This record gives sequence, C-alpha cells and structure tokens, in this order.
Amino acid sequence: MSNLLQTPIEYLKGVGPQRGDLLRKELGIHKYSDLVNFYPNRYIDRTRYYKINELRNSPAEVQIVGKIIHIKTVEQKKGKRLTATFIDDTGEMELIWFQGLKWIRESLQLNVPVVIFGKCNVFNGQFSMPHPEIEWLRDHEQNLRSAMQPVYPSTETLANRGISNRVVNKMMQQLFLETGNAFTEPLPAWLLDELKLVPKSNALFNIHFPKSADALAKAEFRLKFEELFFIQLQLITKNIIRKHRIKGHPFTKVGPRFNDFFNRHLPFELTNAQKRVLKEIRNDMGGSAQMNRLLQGDVGSGKTIVALMTMLLALDNGFQACLMAPTEILANQHYTGLSELAKDLDINIKILTGSTKTADRKIIHDALEDGSLHILIGTHALLEDKVKFKNLGLAVIDEQHRFGVEQRSKLWKKNDIPPHVLVMTATPIPRTLAMSLYGDLDISVIDELPPGRKPIQTVHRYDSNRLKVWKFIRDEIAKGRQIYIVYPLIQESEKMDFKDLMDGYESISRDFPLPQYAVSIVHGKMKAADKDAEMERFSKGKTHIMVATTVIEVGVNIPNASVMIIESAERFGLSQLHQLRGRVGRGAEQSYCILMTGHKLSNDSKTRMETMVRTNDGFEIAEVDLKLRGPGDLMGKQQSGVLNLQIADIVKDREILQLARHYAIKLLKEDAALAKPEHQVLRDVFMEMSRKQEIWNYIS
Repeated sequence: MSNLLQTPIEYLKGVGPQRGDLLRKELGIHKYSDLVNFYPNRYIDRTRYYKINELRNSPAEVQIVGKIIHIKTVEQKKGKRLTATFIDDTGEMELIWFQGLKWIRESLQLNVPVVIFGKCNVFNGQFSMPHPEIEWLRDHEQNLRSAMQPVYPSTETLANRGISNRVVNKMMQQLFLETGNAFTEPLPAWLLDELKLVPKSNALFNIHFPKSADALAKAEFRLKFEELFFIQLQLITKNIIRKHRIKGHPFTKVGPRFNDFFNRHLPFELTNAQKRVLKEIRNDMGGSAQMNRLLQGDVGSGKTIVALMTMLLALDNGFQACLMAPTEILANQHYTGLSELAKDLDINIKILTGSTKTADRKIIHDALEDGSLHILIGTHALLEDKVKFKNLGLAVIDEQHRFGVEQRSKLWKKNDIPPHVLVMTATPIPRTLAMSLYGDLDISVIDELPPGRKPIQTVHRYDSNRLKVWKFIRDEIAKGRQIYIVYPLIQESEKMDFKDLMDGYESISRDFPLPQYAVSIVHGKMKAADKDAEMERFSKGKTHIMVATTVIEVGVNIPNASVMIIESAERFGLSQLHQLRGRVGRGAEQSYCILMTGHKLSNDSKTRMETMVRTNDGFEIAEVDLKLRGPGDLMGKQQSGVLNLQIADIVKDREILQLARHYAIKLLKEDAALAKPEHQVLRDVFMEMSRKQEIWNYIS
C-alpha cells in the first residue's frame, strides 16, 4: 500500500502531466500520499434540497432540483451576460453567467432534470443565482457523494485553469477507488482502544466523504491526534537522544565566585522562583549531558541575575561564558547590567558588537583565546569565525526567537564538546506553543516579581478623556515622577506616523511648557548620539516627559518613570503593549499604564484593551495574542516551519495536543526503542517521517 501512495500524482486517472504540474506548483501535491493528506478546510451540508418558494435572502449556499426552460444572451454596457430561466414545481428563478458564456451555453440543455448549487441574490422579489454549479440529476444520484460536501483550499491560478472544487473532489474519489481505502494503521491497537479512536482508513474516508457530522468529528479528532502525537514523539525523542548522545561539560563544583556573589553581593534576596530555576539549571549542568533550557520570565522578573549566577558556575568550573543578544541596544544593556552586578568580583567582562573598533576587537580576540576574558557579551558578531574561545562552557541566548537555527548551531561549534545552552525570553510563550516548538527543550519559568514591586495599574481611556489624563500627569510630576508617552511607528505609514509623533510632541510641549516642565523626544530618525543624549537627560531626571516611538520598547531601566501613556494603543499588538508597559514599574512606587484610543475600535482591538486592563500576567496575554494572531506571527519566520500542520491547530486543539504529549511520553517510557511487536508499524512510520523531515534541522 505504501508503494502505491508513492505514485506520482500525474498517474492518477483524470490528472495527467499538465494538471500534475499545476498541483505540484500550487498545492505542493507531488504523490498520491500528498493528495490523501490534502484536507478540506470547510464543508457544505448538501442534505437538504430547497424549493424555489422556500428561498430566503441569506448568505447560505443552497441546492435546488429543477430544469432550465429558456436561455438568452443579454447585451450589457461592457460585454454580455448569459441568463437562463430555471423552474421547479413551486416557482421560477434566473441563473446568470458573466464569464465563459460560449462554453456554458453549449453545455446547457433544456428540460433535463438538474441540481443547481450556489448562493442566491434577490432583486425586486425575484431570486437569481450567479455562476451556479450544475449537475445532471442522474449523475448527482450516482456519485460517491456524501451529504456533507468538502470544500478544498484553492488558488486563483487553479480556479483560472479549471481545477475547481468539483475537479479536486473527483480526483479524491478516483484515489479512493484506486487504493480501495486500504491505508496503513500506524497507531497500536491499545492506543486506539484506550482513546476510542476510529481506524485510519475510516478517518481518511470520512474526512473527505463524511457520512454525517458525527463521523466527520470522529475522523477529525483521530487525524489531529495522530499528527500532534508524531510531532511530540519527535520532540521528546530528540530530547532523550540529546541527553544520551550529546555530552556536556559536567559543572560539578559550586565554587568561590558563585558563593562569594551569593553571600556578599546579591543586591536583593532571590525570589522563590529564581531559586527554583537556579536549582533546575544546576541539576542540568551537573550531569554529563548538555543542558538545553529555555528560561521564560516577564520583563523585570530577574532573569539577568539568574544568567550571571549560571555564568559564575561556568567560571568556577574553569570555563568561559558568552551572552548573545539580538540588538546592540540589548547587548549594551546586558553589558551595563552585568558589569554593575559583578563590579566587586574579579571578573573580566567585555562587549563585542558590529560597532566595536578594530583595535578593541584584537584585544578581545587575544584575551578570549588565552582565557583571560571570562565573559563576552555581544550581538551576532559573536558567531564570526574569528571569535575563538579557549574553553566555552556556557552560551546564554537572549530573545532566542529572533535568531535562526543555523546561527544558533554556530555557537555549538565554538568548543569540541558543545557548551551548555540557556535561552532567555521576556516574550512569554503560551504553554501550548512551547510544548510544540520547544518540546525538546527543558523549560523553566520565573513567575513572580522581585519583592517590593507593585503590579502596574492599567486603564483604557478614549481621546475624549485627554484633559483628565493630562491632569493626572501633572499630579504625578508634582510627586516627582517621570512619564513616557509612546506613539506607534509602523513602517507602512512612516510619514503619517512621524507627523503624529511631531504633532504630539508640539502639543505636549504647549501643554507642559518650560520652565516648569521639560520634555525629551526620541525616535528612529535621530542620530544615535542625539538619542543617547536625550535618554541620558531623561534617566538623570532632567526632563519630566519622554515622547518616543517604540524605540524604548527595549532600553534603559528608569525606576523613577512611573507612568506609561500609549497613544493610538489600538495600533499595537498585545505582546508589544505588554513589553512597553514593562518599561515602568521598575521602582517601589505605584506605576500606571494608560492606553489611549479613538472611539472606533475593531473587536480584536477591544479584546486587546480589555486583556491589558484585566491582567499583568504575560502568559495569559500571550495566550490571547496567540488566539488573535495565530502561531506563525508569534514566533517569527524561522520557527513557523516546524509546525507545518496539515489538520491540527495548536490554538484550537490544545487539549488534543496535551493528550498527544501525555501518550507520547507514556509510550516512550514503556518502550523507548519502539521495539515491541505491536509498535513495529508505528516505528516504521516514525523512522520514515524523521528521515523525511530531517529532525536535526529543528535543533534549538
């Protein structure tokens, strides 16, 4: 059977070389197996036949049995249209065509029973159906057609070249006739039994030709489970293989640097979450396997301290460490933060970015190779071949989803035995997505803020409330606080956005005049030196208000800034709003975030505003964001390829995903090598899949 499914698609009766070529280019259908797994994206219920006198003005597609009694061509301003009078025993209506008139006219026959299908329009009480699907009644009754009609994804090219939904449906019927619907069952009998899953052949038949809504639901559940189950098997197997095969440097010592910092230089008591995460990291690095851990924590949750203490463990065991960040601003921020934390320790920390001068680079390269440089912080510049470590033991990667797979694998090659890897992100990744994308990474979460931090209060205000908001700003400034006012800057309409920003700056300068108030401005068109100077003035408290674009999304830490006002908040995504809000609330004072919008809001925008006001929990926000935007956008381009899902949806099917992960773990615990006779077919399918998808290119 599996050999038959490998047959090139053009050999299917009714396809041929030209159609085969189109299917390859447009839909990626190369073989019989690709067609079987080409699932409908919706279904039309054809169980009901309407009478003309039952028609209503609704968007639903309907089917009617009757016959055509008259055809005519009507001249229009531009070109012609073809109309036909269609009747049944309750009335008459009009069928209309605007394209393909010659071919359609030749194919129509008068007074022969047909079934028409399509959407109806009504004009002056008269119903009409433009471009209906028409089928002779005798053919309609004979077809291998279920009541629920599948509608397959299509493209404009396919539609223009005559590969309509009906043509795809016919191909599918032919495929099932040729294969006799005898598909290999990859899942073991005990699993089918335990979850009451329908067999594979039954599921495939009912996904394409559902006998009923119930049969369709069972087929969908079965195929979604199988797809997610195999992904989880791959990720978990990869994790196990990595732990067995990929040796790490065992960090057995907790030495003087770690202890000295912990006992004498910690700026504040670690939270329980930080202690728990450090323990997980120490356990990982103490063994003989390479650590690959994802550390998630909201802005301000104290990931940097955890990263530094992990680096100190590497140093105590005679290794060097590096930290890679996606932008120079972030790399500089880490450098400043870590240098400050480690100022009383005897540690050599340097930074390497695209703008590091050549003379400084030479010093860094030499110190790295002779081992006198302990910690190197930098951007992509760390990946260059020239950057050679004496003994790299730990790589910390910040905001990992901004780096491609190849870039990360370069870090692995900086030592004979790959360094331990700690990936940090302040972008909370919903649990469902983490299980799918990072199911092979061990995940740690810092889920509490350092003591003394008060949750930020968030409110949503319309532009009509601006006077009250301005009064609130004056009151806060009177208390000695500072304010951020952020304007959106979205590439498509940079000119308009820039105007918004400058108009905003001018009106704020008028409403908050010198000498009582001082206002800073920062935006992307400014020179770096001017930007830094303005940021410096604000951080030193010389200006009260910072008017900015999203440049400040990642940037300096100003504990005295306690109010974040986001203008046109409806134009920001949820995760961006959450990141911006994280710029305040860094001190002990109560902080506020005010979302300003116009009155006209889309449903999605309303949901975003309500979510921000309701919760400060980054994970909850990420879940909502995932529902609104889908997984592709959330993870960036490099990651979305991993989830090349054909039927499952990790947002809507999260319960099936959890079930699939549970059973994948259960199976591998009981039979890690899939060696039992009852797992033979599963093993073959799994090996074939892993070969095809080249599992190692997912390596994080």
